Order: sequence, then C-alpha cells, then structure tokens
Amino acid sequence: MYLPPVQFLLANMGYTWTALLLFTFLFNKGIANDCAPYRVENVLVACVCNATYCDGIPENRPEVPKIGRSHWYQSNRDGLRLKWSEVNFNENNQDFSADVTLEIDDVNKYQKIFGFGGAFSGATGFHIASLSSATQEQLMRTYYHPKTGSRYTLGRIPIGSSDFSLRHYTYDDTPNDVQLNNFALTHDDERYKIPFAKRAHSINPDTKFFGAAWTAPEWMKTDNGGLSFLKQEYYQTYANYLMKFLDSYAKHDIRMWALSTGNEPSAAEIFKNSDVTMGWTPETMANWIANNLGPTLTSSRSHDTKIMIFDDDKTTLSEFAKPILRHENSERYVAGIGVHWYKDDESPPTKYTLSKIHNDYPQKFILMTEASNGPPVWNTPNVTTESWLRGEKYFLSILEYMKHWSIGWVDWNLALDQTGGPNLVNLHSDAAIIVNKEKDEFYKQPMYYAIKHFSRFIPRDSQRISITETSTVRATAFLTPLKETVVVLYNKANTTQRVVLHDLRRGNMQVELSPQSMNTFKYK
Repeated sequence: MYLPPVQFLLANMGYTWTALLLFTFLFNKGIANDCAPYRVENVLVACVCNATYCDGIPENRPEVPKIGRSHWYQSNRDGLRLKWSEVNFNENNQDFSADVTLEIDDVNKYQKIFGFGGAFSGATGFHIASLSSATQEQLMRTYYHPKTGSRYTLGRIPIGSSDFSLRHYTYDDTPNDVQLNNFALTHDDERYKIPFAKRAHSINPDTKFFGAAWTAPEWMKTDNGGLSFLKQEYYQTYANYLMKFLDSYAKHDIRMWALSTGNEPSAAEIFKNSDVTMGWTPETMANWIANNLGPTLTSSRSHDTKIMIFDDDKTTLSEFAKPILRHENSERYVAGIGVHWYKDDESPPTKYTLSKIHNDYPQKFILMTEASNGPPVWNTPNVTTESWLRGEKYFLSILEYMKHWSIGWVDWNLALDQTGGPNLVNLHSDAAIIVNKEKDEFYKQPMYYAIKHFSRFIPRDSQRISITETSTVRATAFLTPLKETVVVLYNKANTTQRVVLHDLRRGNMQVELSPQSMNTFKYK
C-alpha cells in the first residue's frame, strides 16, 4: 500500500497507530494534497489513490484570495499536479520582459456554462464495484466532491447496453411486446449504474444526468446485414420505451435533465452491429421527434426532461441537425445539440462547425457529450510520453469547445482498468482514471487533471468572457456567479513563457508559465 510522505516518515520513526490515525483525520480535514506518484522510467504518469489516501484540494482553502491576489493552480509535463500558489496584481518587476500579454475583458460575455462530467457506463460501474467500499468512495469523491474533487455536475447514463457494457441487452427483449409489459431494468443498472449515479448526486446535489440509448430492442428495428433503423410502426412504442426508462430511474431518485435522441446514429453504417447501434436519417428523426417523442415527453406530468439531438461526430453536424431544426414541428421540442469530439482533426470546433450552428440557432444549447482516447497505453512502453499528450489533448479540446459555445464537456467512461475494457465491439479505450482491483487502488492520469483545471473552478452558470490568446499560449476565461474571474491557460511551448495577464478592471499580473503546462487562475 502506498504511504503518503508524512505517514511514511511517521511509520519509520516508530510513531504509534494513534499518530497515524490522527494524521489521517487531519488529512481528511484538508491539510495535504500531494500527488502519490506512479512513475515509469522515472517519469510521473499518474497519481495513486487508495482507501486511505488521495490527493485533492484542501477543503479549508478559500475559493479565492484577498483582493489584489490570485490563486494559481499549475500542472505540467515535468510532474506538477494542480500545484497551488498565489500571485499578486500590479507588482511591477522591472526585469520582467513579457513574451505574451493577454487582455481580459468581462464586458463581452458569451454562453453560460452548465457543467462537466463523465459517463456511468456498465464497464465503469463494473470496475468501480471491484474496489473496496472505502476506495470506491475515494473514487466517487475524487470526481464529484465540490471542494476536494473535480466538482463534476454532469453524468451521462446509457439507456440499456452500450459498447462499454458486459453484455448486450435492452429493457424489453421480448419480441412484439408492443405494450411493453416485460419492460424492466436489469442487474447491470441495479449493480453498475444506479448505485454510483446516486452516490455522485449525494456527494454533489447539483449533479444533473442525461440518458442516451445506443439502440432500441431488436424487434423494433430493421436488419439489413447489421445496418438497422427503427421501424415506423414502432415509433410510438419506442417513445413509450424511453418514457419507461425515465420512470424507472426516477423511482431510484435519478431524474434525467435531458434525453439524447440516440448515441451516434452514423455508427450504424460504420460498425454494422445492430446490437449497439441504430441508424437515423435527419428526416426520420425529425418526424419521430415531431409526432412521437416530443408530444409524449411534453405531455408527461412526471418529467421535465429536455430533448438533445445528434449526439455524434461533428463531421455531419450541419447536414444532420439543420433539417431537424428547420422542421417546424420538431424544432420546438429540441432544447439542444450533443456533439462528440471524435474526428475533431477533420472538423475542429471552429466557426465553420459549432460557431456556425450556434449563430444559426442561438436558442439551442451545444454540449460536448463524449470524449475518449484510445487505445489503452497503461501497460505499454509509450505510456511515459502518451499519458501527458492525452492530457494535453483533453485540455486543449475543452478550451476549444468553451470558446465555441459549448455549455460543458463530458468525458466518456469515468473509470476503466489497465486493459481499457470490456468493450463489446473490441474498441478498448483509455480513461482519466484507471482501476487496479488487485491492489485496491486507482490511478489519476493527466486527463483527469486536464478536466479538473476547468471543472473544479468554473461552477454552473459561470459565463465565458473575452480574453486574447496566441498560438503558443491558448486561453479562455469566465466570470462566476459570485463575480470571480477564472482564467485557464495552456503553454504549448517547450520553453517557459513570461506572460502578463492584463485585466481591464483589476490591472496586471506577471507570471512565468512552465513548459507544456496547464494553468488556472482564480481571483475576486
């Protein structure tokens, strides 16, 4: 078992277990936040957490310092993980020759942020459940605790099985059961999804959930060599099926803020595996929303659940979403658009994709609903280089989505094991947290810290504000509901960058950003 630095020292100096228990009590009160390093070839690739220890932000640390100072949290490739310090405004260093000056202006305001989070897939729950109760609690608090953890406020829940499930299933696999008399949640929900979603909500009551189905039951679909679509005679049956899902989860005190119209409809043509995919065309989806899902959901007295369309890669965003939003009878039921980060190299979130759809339909929210890196690299030689690069990719992705109107950013599996599975279509993946059940511990990779640099410091209803940037120092900024300013920067250079943050209200702050570093500043 890993012993944090002070505990290790106490143990080797002959202190009693009473002293160790006292230290543990003090730690839980928020004294320490050091990373317990997991190194490969002397390179920090993750921070280790177990039943008794996990790094985090101390609970007793003020959210912001006194006027005229800023908190500064820094993570970098050399091994810093949310290293905390304070920096002053308007301390002019005559020898400070700035490489970059960034201007912050809170007069120009953009979208409000709804939140950050991850997905409660079957695979995620299976791996978390393999840990002891105490370590499970550490992991859930690591993500959802408002003070010490990442302050996640979103959770995505697959409706039935996804590709990251232990088996293929839906909630009614009885053929031709049009009345859905055999609809029922499964062991997978009751063991691997519901308990952890409920725990997340109890840790952070601000948590909102949204559901996404990978497929309808097979008997509701066509099957053309694995390429399947919903049969029109079952349009209303499938809408009723989704309502039963909402009702069933509500009985467990899990209410859905939003409902996706279906995960990655384009995947039906890619994988041709009807067990975990179901295709749609824009026209058929518009008709189904207009005539079935929209009216059924609106007439419900039990649910105030929003409809989110698309939930797919942005390469087809415009051609898929616009026909639905131009359809007068479907558009009025649609609250927002879900997008995935895959193929961002082909279709980056620029004015030609997210910003354009926002400009055309500014009343519809945009939410990044799924991101993951693959394949897994935990047990491979390139983990020493790839782990940080994947964290960097997450950080820059979040920054770009924020700049182009997304109201949040949602990771895929909250946790996987060293193999990156199980996966029903043999597409194993990486995750921000890797579980090791044999040692009853988990590993927080740079991807975890990349998200936390945003999620922990940007509460719900914060509003993006104007900040300049360069090709070397990428930037975004926010104004919180309590009128605190949060600035998030990434130094892409392999050298230190001397930066002046020029806040038009507060003044100047001079900082030196370490090479390839994630940085969050928060001040009043």
